[in-house]
This record gives sequence, C-alpha cells and structure tokens, in this order.
Amino acid sequence: MASSGITTVDQKNKKVVEVFDTEEELAVSLAKYTADLSDKFAKERGSFTVVVSGGSLIKSLRKLVEAPYVDSIDWSKWHVFWVDERVVPKDHPDSNYKLAFDGFLSKVPIPPGNVHAINDALSAEGAADDYETYGHVASLFPGHPLLKENQKWVTHITDSPKPPPGRITFTFPVINSSSYIALVVCGAGKASVVQTALGKSQNSDMFPVQMVSPEGELKWFLDKDAASKL
Repeated sequence: MASSGITTVDQKNKKVVEVFDTEEELAVSLAKYTADLSDKFAKERGSFTVVVSGGSLIKSLRKLVEAPYVDSIDWSKWHVFWVDERVVPKDHPDSNYKLAFDGFLSKVPIPPGNVHAINDALSAEGAADDYETYGHVASLFPGHPLLKENQKWVTHITDSPKPPPGRITFTFPVINSSSYIALVVCGAGKASVVQTALGKSQNSDMFPVQMVSPEGELKWFLDKDAASKL
C-alpha cells in the first residue's frame, strides 16, 4: 500500500512518481508544477506549449484558475494543443475541446489564436492531416497498429474500441519529444493499470502508457487510490 507523501525518483529513466493522500492535494501540486514550467518556458523561450488530454485531467488542473495562479501566470505565452481528440463538433459532449473549454480555457485569458483545436468539419483522416500542419495515452489503444506509427506526427483512427470511433492522435515520436510529461491518474479503478505501467505487476500485457519515454522528465501524479497496488 502506497502512502501519502511518497516521492520516488528513477534517475536513469528520468521518472518521478509522487503519491498524494487526496486528489485535492494532487491538484494543488499539479498547479504549482504547471505554473513553474510556464514561468520557465515563458522566460527562456517566449512561449509555453501545453498538450492536454481529456478525461479527468482538466478537473485536476482546476487550481490554475484560482489565486495565485490565475493572476500570476503569463497566459499570453500559452499555446494549447490536444494529444488526442474525438472527431465530433466542438460543442458535443464527447469533445475533449469542450471539456477543456468548459472547465479551464473559458476561465483564463489565453489568446483564442493560441488555442489549437482540430477542424471538426473534416473526416478523421482529414482532421489528422490538418492538425499535423500545426507543426488513453492519446487515442493509442492497447494492441492497436498505430502503436508502431513512427512516420507521422498526427494520425487518425476510425475504429476506436471506445465510442466515438473517429479520433485523431499525436504519435509516440511526438509525445516522447516532450521536455516534460505529467501523467495524472486518480481513483482505484486505475490501480491495476498503474501497477503494470510502473513495473510492479506480473501482467505481461503492454499498455501504451509504458511506451511513454520523453526526452525530458516524466512525472506521475497519483492519488493514494490509484497507487494502492504499488
């Protein structure tokens, strides 16, 4: 059983695992982590590129829209992309854009031109090709042939095992070129996946998340329920 306050550092693989007693504590730490990176890249490069997923991540980013961060972050330097997106209208309940807009983007002053959503008027293939022009990890599901994609930056699927079937996704070469990746996992329902992903299980199945190996730092943010089998 993992307990609150545990931080594990794997220097060889540049991997950090933090376990928090509650999701609230996780959200507080994630906000500081994100704000610190925003400040770093805004000063060093003049911009901060953030690539988000769907799911519960947006909820866990909620502290960024509160003091002190909502007023101290230079939101004009942010550029937001989606690591994966469902090919549905932006106001559709399944849209990751809608999830992010309702819970985060509508509450911070990021310039609209810096928010890079997919063109939802196109097919999955067309949307993927279009998104590449912008220069459950993603929509890369276990066993799917796209796990081996190494040519394209953005690709598409039309046979997602979870509805809706049409999705676009960044490929692993792009994901792994990141300077920093935060994997945020909460809830007991994810405990077995976390256990396998972090090499603490005899399960021989390979999850897509185990192929995440960034050039920079990989940091896991886990609540104690998600870490309960470690």
